[in-house]
Amino acid sequence: MTCIGNDYSFEEVFSRQVQALGRPGDVLIAFTTSGRSPDVLAALRAAREAFVGTVSFLGRDGGPALALSDCALVVHHEDTARIQEGHQFLMHCLMDIIEEGIGRVP
Repeated sequence: MTCIGNDYSFEEVFSRQVQALGRPGDVLIAFTTSGRSPDVLAALRAAREAFVGTVSFLGRDGGPALALSDCALVVHHEDTARIQEGHQFLMHCLMDIIEEGIGRVP
């Protein structure tokens, strides 16, 4: 991650990894309390180009990330700490659903 930031730009730290590692059918999980973080937006764009699905945990009004997300979980609040608490709760709920689903696989 450091070499990407140093050799390219920190705006590309996530998108370069999506480009290198993302494959169709994969899912990128993104977090941004503003929905406007340039590095996260670049990763969401890279995911779209690579046919990688996206689940985004967003805050406020979702910002530009909302339109780039296949599934957006938006915490409509202005306070960053409250948004992050909401994201944490939603992530735990999502993991419970996934674990329950995996447990049902024969």
